[in-house]
Amino acid sequence: MRIALIGPVYPYKGGISHYTGLLCKTLREHHQTFMYSFKFQYPKFLFRREQKDARDDSFVVSDTEYILHTMNPLNWITSGAQIKKQKFDAVILQWWHPYFAPCYFVLLKLLRKHRIIFVCHNVFPHERFPLDRFLAKLILRYGNGFIVHTKLDEKDLLSVKPTANYLLSPHPTYNIFKFENIEKEAARKLLCINTTTPVILFFGFVRDYKGLKHLLKALPYVKEELINIDLWVVGDFADGKQLYLDLIYNLGIRDNIHIVDEYVSNRDVEKYFSAADLVILPYESATGSGIIQIAYGFEKPVVVTNVGGLPDVVEEGKTGFIVEPEKPELLAKAVLRFFAEVEKRPNEFREYIKVLNDKFSWERMADKIVALIGAK
Repeated sequence: MRIALIGPVYPYKGGISHYTGLLCKTLREHHQTFMYSFKFQYPKFLFRREQKDARDDSFVVSDTEYILHTMNPLNWITSGAQIKKQKFDAVILQWWHPYFAPCYFVLLKLLRKHRIIFVCHNVFPHERFPLDRFLAKLILRYGNGFIVHTKLDEKDLLSVKPTANYLLSPHPTYNIFKFENIEKEAARKLLCINTTTPVILFFGFVRDYKGLKHLLKALPYVKEELINIDLWVVGDFADGKQLYLDLIYNLGIRDNIHIVDEYVSNRDVEKYFSAADLVILPYESATGSGIIQIAYGFEKPVVVTNVGGLPDVVEEGKTGFIVEPEKPELLAKAVLRFFAEVEKRPNEFREYIKVLNDKFSWERMADKIVALIGAK
């Protein structure tokens, strides 16, 4: 098939960029796949941080055409006309935020004779606003097929397009950050962590809805049994960092917290996940999260809250634990349960995750998308 893929790729930051790049490379193994990305993505008033990270070119997608400018209506027309000339069997678009609706609307009008497939990372955005449903409905009505990764997104998709032809499929595993296959002991040496210290990890952009405050409040409960536990918070703080620092001070847990306030380069991801015993996602709300799939790529168990699609990819007691949101004492119990169980059965979590990773392969995801393209 001749396939056009539209979305962010290297050097743009973040999970959707990684996802699009990996999907493109996988599709190219069997199909002519043309990658179209953004030459301008977000205006600074919407995304104040640097949007690109060119420190590591291992995620480069060759022959990408960076043509789309999301703030230039004339560009939408010229870009759509350029893609239309290629006469693709299908056009696959990444959908995650209604900000892209005006640009996509013009593109889709020009590409209306093509088969349109949407990969819905979020049908509605994490942080809702009054017009998001209208804009999602406006754009997604053009889709001939959809991939959703969570039951929540399935529900949201059907709320705006009840007749949608879709596949619900778990987010593939990110096994791409193992550049050097660093063992736990070596990673801890790099980070100056004692080999016997229990280590938990909170990773990714720090946003209020991700519930870091609840994890911090859980730590005093954990310390009652694991006095020397370390929590590593690794990710760019959007704002409000001082609130977290004040909370850490007031809870008396400064000696147990290590903060890395930055967007971590692709090659540095490995040392933090390799050094950790357990990855925690204490979110208050969510659709899904690529952080779980990064953890699984390093064969690390997770503790997640029972929100959105997070529980969909966790097998209770096998690949991790699921707790109710905004309950620090329950987070603490899950952490203590993990360390108690891993002492009795040290390899079982890893073995279960290995089995799950085969089910979550990129090849399987590409096959499902190709099936959608061919479906009537």
